[in-house]
Amino acid sequence: MIAKDLVFSIRNEDDFNQIALKVFQYQLENNNVYAQYVQHLNIDISAIHHYTQIPFLPIQFFKTQTVSTLPNQPQITFTSSGTTGMISSQHHVYDLEWYETSFRKAFEQFYGNVEEIALLALLPSYLEREGSSLIYMVDDLINSSRQPESNYFLYNHAELHDILLRLKQKGTKTLLIGVTYALLDFIEKYPIDFPELIVMETGGMKGKRKEMIREELHDILCRGFGVSSIHSEYGMTELLSQGYSYGKGIFQTPPWMKILIRDTNDPLSLIHNSSTGAINVIDLANIHSCAFIATQDLGKIYPDHTFEILGRFDNADIRGCNLLVQ
Repeated sequence: MIAKDLVFSIRNEDDFNQIALKVFQYQLENNNVYAQYVQHLNIDISAIHHYTQIPFLPIQFFKTQTVSTLPNQPQITFTSSGTTGMISSQHHVYDLEWYETSFRKAFEQFYGNVEEIALLALLPSYLEREGSSLIYMVDDLINSSRQPESNYFLYNHAELHDILLRLKQKGTKTLLIGVTYALLDFIEKYPIDFPELIVMETGGMKGKRKEMIREELHDILCRGFGVSSIHSEYGMTELLSQGYSYGKGIFQTPPWMKILIRDTNDPLSLIHNSSTGAINVIDLANIHSCAFIATQDLGKIYPDHTFEILGRFDNADIRGCNLLVQ
């Protein structure tokens, strides 16, 4: 078993590589779904000496299999949102301390001490369903904040507007996290000029509005809130870590998380040089499920290790998913 302290004290590339290889070995020995998938690939495991050589499990397995290293009951199961009739992903979490440590440390790294931040959440579509990992994280951050205004706002936009004006007047560091369509709904009726406000959009339109390109969306939100940039969060049900963007859709990750880019035509090959491809995620906090996930997102990595999300696969089926259909 790999200790939490080991994962969350990663300082450099060598640390990451050593721990990633240990996690790979642990999950190969204890995660039946991942082990069978790797076996079907006919890879020489003894030749893997770097995290870039580790096989990535297609994310669709979370919809059809129990992706787990443990036989016991999970503490909680997070589920993905989806349109009616779609199969939801299920992420069984056996030790919530891994998730809590991950999002608390990452939030502090990117935004500072949560106790000093008024955290306002405009997340109606997430609140109105069960099993959201985002709501679990935001609950914890709101409860950790020592600012009395920290709270959820469902459709009570007038109250949210009044509280934002009060926080601006007080000079309190304020972060508003919202699902995209709800932020647009808010500023249509209650535009505000709050240059110091951190606006973080998460998720898409959830079928409530037409999709927009990021530049257009962020321009509307910037004007509506009177801010110079829109922050974003990159996370998903199948992960226990998040990347954050301070603006322009350029994301960074905490030290225990890495983004790699694979060739869309050859999913076992990685590509470099800021080329566009499919996103692979290493999330070492995912110790009890799978830390090596091939997502359905398209993106690119830049030389400074920041990354950008450019969209999703039109054809979401990733080669290899049919290997373990039961």
